[in-house]
Amino acid sequence: MGAPTIADVAREANCSPMTVSRVINSEGNVRDATRDQVMAAIAKLNYSPNRAARSLAGGEQARIALLFDNPSASYLSEFLMGALEEASRRDVQLVVQSCDSSTAAMVLVRNLAEGGIQGFILPPPLCDDQQVLDLVAELDAIAVAVGPGKAQGSQGAVLIDDFQAAYDMTRHIIGLGHERIGFIIGNPEQVAADRRLNGYLAAMKDAGLDVNDNLIVQGRFTYRSGMDGAEKLLSVTPRPTAIFASNDDMAAATVAVAHRRQLDVPNDITVCGFDDTDMASSIWPELTTIRQPIREMTAWAVEAITRMIRAKRRGERSRPEQETLPYTLVRRESDAAPSLTTRPTQPRTGR
Repeated sequence: MGAPTIADVAREANCSPMTVSRVINSEGNVRDATRDQVMAAIAKLNYSPNRAARSLAGGEQARIALLFDNPSASYLSEFLMGALEEASRRDVQLVVQSCDSSTAAMVLVRNLAEGGIQGFILPPPLCDDQQVLDLVAELDAIAVAVGPGKAQGSQGAVLIDDFQAAYDMTRHIIGLGHERIGFIIGNPEQVAADRRLNGYLAAMKDAGLDVNDNLIVQGRFTYRSGMDGAEKLLSVTPRPTAIFASNDDMAAATVAVAHRRQLDVPNDITVCGFDDTDMASSIWPELTTIRQPIREMTAWAVEAITRMIRAKRRGERSRPEQETLPYTLVRRESDAAPSLTTRPTQPRTGR
């Protein structure tokens, strides 16, 4: 077995990895009893941050802030776990802060930079917020965007090819025999949402299939917006035989709406998602989806931003690190060939 990780300590102490991180970094907002549990777990597992590696890597502990404004709890959970585990391995102090708007993010970035934060990890939608990225550069800090629609030369970035991934999923659905395929767009403020839409459109065009306006609806990457989008798509006559949602939360909502309308998934309608968060495998039927390696992406971001911070301390100038990671189409139980007959889609009525 390998060395214990922050996740192992969290399980032993019956708390979250974030709480373990706060204890390790001597932060407040942790009850004494919880702190004692964490310290006992650390002692039992013989867990310790690799401080020798830090001294060899060049100096004091790197301080990084992770800012988030993401409505998907399942995406955020994967994101935080990857960041916290890698920060623990590299003995990086990771400060996690939520913000609900671009304006709030701007205030946080300035305050954190003035407080000694040297780098910022920015998940969607902040990764596409040019004002935030410009402010980080103005403050002479380092940013790594995780999951932007496209990488820019001015900051670090780790992403997947959202266009090609959506293209591949749409071709997969077409390959099952579907021609009327509905699509739920993600948050319009995120470039990745537009790239996924364009991937769907390109695949439909290449297959010679028409896309009517009533086959595409706007979502926001939230479960609620997925329900609204699915209601619209399943009210169209003739209805689509498949729906591709831009993330798993909206796909899960689509499955729920289909069930409420007494439609069987996948026999009456195919539903596919994107991301492969825990949501994809915790509903019935489990979702066919695109696996975006969220944990690996955030781990890469922590590793890259740490290297860039330490290089900067040594007076070295280097091009911001950027990486495109592979995605995987994961097939589960929510897709099938279209049925020969289309059943009615009336929602269930109350008693």
